[in-house]
Amino acid sequence: MTSTGDAPTPPGRRRPHPLDVVAVGLALGGAGCVATGLLPRADAVDTLARILPLLLFLGTVVVLAELTAAAGVFDVLATRLAVVARGRWLALFGLCVGFAALTTVVLNLDTTAVLLTPVMLALAVSLRTAVAPLAVTTVWLANTASLLLPVSNLTNLLASERIGLDPLAFLGVMWLPQLASLAVTTVLLWFLWWRRDRPAGGRFAPPPVHRPADPALYRTALVACLLFVAMILAGAPVGLASTVATGLLLLGFAIRSPGSLRPALLPWRLLVFVTGLFLVIQTIGEHGLNDLVAWLAGDEGGVPGALRAGGTGALLANLVNNLPAYLAGEAVLPAGDRQRLLALLVGTNVGPLALPWASLATLLWLERCRAARVRVPLARFLVTSTALAVLGTLAAVGALLLTG
Repeated sequence: MTSTGDAPTPPGRRRPHPLDVVAVGLALGGAGCVATGLLPRADAVDTLARILPLLLFLGTVVVLAELTAAAGVFDVLATRLAVVARGRWLALFGLCVGFAALTTVVLNLDTTAVLLTPVMLALAVSLRTAVAPLAVTTVWLANTASLLLPVSNLTNLLASERIGLDPLAFLGVMWLPQLASLAVTTVLLWFLWWRRDRPAGGRFAPPPVHRPADPALYRTALVACLLFVAMILAGAPVGLASTVATGLLLLGFAIRSPGSLRPALLPWRLLVFVTGLFLVIQTIGEHGLNDLVAWLAGDEGGVPGALRAGGTGALLANLVNNLPAYLAGEAVLPAGDRQRLLALLVGTNVGPLALPWASLATLLWLERCRAARVRVPLARFLVTSTALAVLGTLAAVGALLLTG
């Protein structure tokens, strides 16, 4: 990984963020589709009604994660991982994999990309080790660890609603595919990144444990996160769980650190991006994309049908992004065909790693790396990520077939 710098922006002139441009462009495109009649107004209203609970969840869970990071929870956990590893590179590897996977499962993949990336980069710098292994661990696990719970990925929320699975039933179906994708990810991470870049002797000097500036806020953030997980496992709607947990943490910050509460905490870019994306993809689907996806997915059942659905999801995700890929596939697969719908979900969750734009989490990870003025070797990243996309999707779909 090498340092990189950007040309300075002239004083008084703020350069728009590329993702801001994409989000606004999608929103304007979606509005244009409705205004011109390309997307019937009734269909657009139905779509917006469907995604409103998703937007509530996404907006509140990102605020929850941002405030959790501000309370020092991620920094404390990351440095404790290094201390627990006791200077052993292999032990640190296992702990970082578990940390990134747990964050993705509980707080969703975009949270891992946005908040865990800078923590991992800073940890690598403090350990004076190669940054690339920790950076790649974050983005790979953000994608491949997002199968276990509905909250782990927006596509999971859509799939669980379509198939009619509550969180515990969803976990009961997806635990083995999740283990399979994690196993492939772990093996490839070690042999392609961590083993190659390990320090001399396979050891490092552990850093001191991070001490949160406000222990009361730190404890409040921990309670809020545990409450969120408990409500999800108890079957509460995800939007309600994230709203209650976020409300608790907002109250804590309002009392202890009101200056930390600012409008920028709301992820408007992400909300606008998702809304516009839904409308645009629905429009394209009604004007030809659905036919193409139906041809790619075929109508076979059993093992060939599941593999084809998973492959279609992975291919489309790398071409156009995983969220529209799932929406396009869902539109042509019958709601009663649970196995192929879940195989499609596996492809759109585990498969979008071959190209940088295949998932929003990867784009957010790239932006965080750029902000930290570091860059992962591109050719090596693309080749190894493509291998993970293929092998991880095959392993997870195969495990799905075993669970029935």
